[in-house]
Amino acid sequence: MDQSAFYIKTFGCQMNERDSEIMAQTLAQHGSVETMEIEAADVIILNTCSIRAKAEQKVMSLLGSLRKLKKQKPGLTICVAGCVAQQEGQQLIDRMDHVDMVVGTQNIYKIDHLVNRSRESKVIAVDLDKNYTIPQFIPDFSIDNDKTDDTIVTNADFSRFVTIMQGCDNYCSYCVVPYTRGREISRNYNDIIDEVKTLVNQGVVEITLLGQNVNSYGRTNDVTQSGKKTNFADLLHGVAEINGLKRLRFTTSNPKDLSEELIRCFRDIDKLCPQFHLPVQSGSNRILKRMNRNYTVEKYLQLVEALRQNRPDICISTDMIIGFPGESDDDFQGTMDLLNQVEFNSSFSFKYSDRPGTRSADFTDKVDEEVKSKRLQQFQKRQDEISLEKNRGFSGKKMEILVTRNDDNGFTGRTVTNHLVHIESDCIRQPGEFVMVEITYGGPHSLKGKVI
Repeated sequence: MDQSAFYIKTFGCQMNERDSEIMAQTLAQHGSVETMEIEAADVIILNTCSIRAKAEQKVMSLLGSLRKLKKQKPGLTICVAGCVAQQEGQQLIDRMDHVDMVVGTQNIYKIDHLVNRSRESKVIAVDLDKNYTIPQFIPDFSIDNDKTDDTIVTNADFSRFVTIMQGCDNYCSYCVVPYTRGREISRNYNDIIDEVKTLVNQGVVEITLLGQNVNSYGRTNDVTQSGKKTNFADLLHGVAEINGLKRLRFTTSNPKDLSEELIRCFRDIDKLCPQFHLPVQSGSNRILKRMNRNYTVEKYLQLVEALRQNRPDICISTDMIIGFPGESDDDFQGTMDLLNQVEFNSSFSFKYSDRPGTRSADFTDKVDEEVKSKRLQQFQKRQDEISLEKNRGFSGKKMEILVTRNDDNGFTGRTVTNHLVHIESDCIRQPGEFVMVEITYGGPHSLKGKVI
C-alpha cells in the first residue's frame, strides 16, 4: 500500500494488545508509518473487545466522535477490528455509515490488503474458519543498540507478548470468545520458538506467552513439525532454554486444565516468574456449574495449595464475576469466603453483564443492579485490605526490578511477582535495565523502594 499514517487504539486485554502490535508491524512492513495523533492519521483502527459491555460502549462512543473527523477528512479510512467487529459484522456499517472496514479476529494478518480494498469499497471480513491456522509471524522491527541519552526506550524494546494460541473450546455460559475468536487452535511449537529467539536477539529480555487458555496448548491440533505431542509445560521449558531471555510469564489459564506437570514448572524453571493469574470467577459451586466452568471450589483450593507448595513465593491473582444470574446472598458469601481463604494478591472483579449470543444472556433470574454494585464494592474493599497487608509484607526485602519508565523524579519497575515499584532517585536508570532495590513501603496497589 502507499505510504500513509495509521493510528491504532486498543481496547481490552493483552491478547488485543498483541493483535494491535501485529497489525502495526504488518502495516509498517508495507510502507505505512504509525502516528500517535489520531487527527494526523490516514487510517484509524479501533481494535475492540466485547468481553464486557463497558468496553463495547467505549468503542461505540469513540466511533460516534470520529464522524466529525471523517467529514473533515473524506479520504480517512476508519476500521473496526477485533471482537466487536467479529460480533457485529455488517450491523456496524449499518449503524455507523462512516466506518469503512470491519475486520474480524482471524483477518488481522491481512490488514494491509484489506486497507487497500477499502479504498474501492467498504470491507467486511469477519469469517471464522473452523480450519483456521495461525500464520507464522516473525516481527520485523529492530532495536537500536547504539542508544544515546536522547533515545526514547519503550516497553516494546525489552518486554513483548507472543501469541501461542487463539480461540477457545470451553464455552463458559457468559463468554463470547468462542463466537468472536473461534474454536481453539494452537500455533506451531517451532514458530513460537523462532519468534521468541528473534525477539531476544533484538534485545527483549521478558516474554509473556498469550492465549485464551494456555493450559490447553497443543490439545486440539499437532503443534510440532515432527508430529511429537507437545503440551504447554513442554513449551515453557523450550522457551526458557533460549539464551538471553531473563523473565518468562504467561496468561490466561483455566483451572480445569491446570496439570501437576504445569504446576511443577514454577518449581523447576528459574526464568518462570512466580506470578500466576488463575481466574476463578465465583466462590459458589452452584454458580460455577451454571457458568460451565467444569471445576469446583474445592478443586480450585487444591490447585492453589499445590502452587504454593511448589513455589512458596508465588503471587496469585484472579478474575471474579459479581452478580452472575441467580447469585444468592449465600453464593456471594461463598465468593467472600474464597477470597478470605486464598487471599489473592490482587484481582480483577466486575459486575456481570449480558453478552450477545451467550447462554447466560437468556437466563431470567438476573441480579438487581443495585445489589450487584453493593456486592462488588464489598468484594473490592476486602481485596484492597488483603492486597495492602500482603504488600506491606514486602517491606525490607531486596528484590530485582526491571525498569519500565523513568522521569525527573526517579523511575519505576516491576518485580518478578509483577509488583510495580516506584523509586525516587537522582540516579536515573533506563527502561530495560535490571536494578536491585530494597522495598521501603507497601501500598494497596504498588510498592516503593530505594536502590541498593
